[in-house]
Amino acid sequence: MIRFYFHPTPNPAKVALFLEEAQLPYEVIPVDTSMGEQHLAAFRAINPNGKVPAIVDTQGPGGKQARVFDSTAILLYLAEKTGRFLGSPQDRPELLSWLLFLASGLGPFSGQAVHFQFAAPQGLDYAVNRYRREAERHYQVLDAHLQGRTYIVGDTYTIADMSAWGWLDRASRVRKGAEDPLGPYPNLKRLFETVEARPAVARAREVGKNHEFKKVNDEETKRALFPSNYPPAAQAGLE
Repeated sequence: MIRFYFHPTPNPAKVALFLEEAQLPYEVIPVDTSMGEQHLAAFRAINPNGKVPAIVDTQGPGGKQARVFDSTAILLYLAEKTGRFLGSPQDRPELLSWLLFLASGLGPFSGQAVHFQFAAPQGLDYAVNRYRREAERHYQVLDAHLQGRTYIVGDTYTIADMSAWGWLDRASRVRKGAEDPLGPYPNLKRLFETVEARPAVARAREVGKNHEFKKVNDEETKRALFPSNYPPAAQAGLE
């Protein structure tokens, strides 16, 4: 059984998609990051970095319980555990390269683009421009790679495509105000639509829907989501 620590944001969505694609038995454990539950000691014992997603595999290597945190690590772990969505052995170098491109580039820059356009105070025009343009540059790199390809790696659907889908789903926020956010990147748009059409995506989108996550963006939410913006003493109540 996989215990899946979840909040409805792009990185957990990737893991939800894998779990649904592979039809692995799992239990959803909501972590309301807007309420600071990711900072509680019980969750920090699973992910010391205090972020979702994370999993606990009750039947890990050697039959022992294993924790895994970070969406890319989880995708790799589950793909290797099941032997699915890894591509061919010859694809391994490309798979690792594109997974880390997504994990260290497209994902973080997309996240910062969303933050500075929607959450940060007004007047930070340099930061808004910097992160949005870098997110768009990463879009362009992947779009060029996808020319003449159906999937990111090899000839089959892999965890690289799942990883890309998680953040491409937020393109309208990354490219705030764009009428067709993926329009300038036709190959990227085609990839997103190809993944989006898979039946497992509809099931993944239902994960966590039975839990009422906090939606109010008040001071408590800001302190929970962006604790490094506050002096350490101000975070004492979150521990």
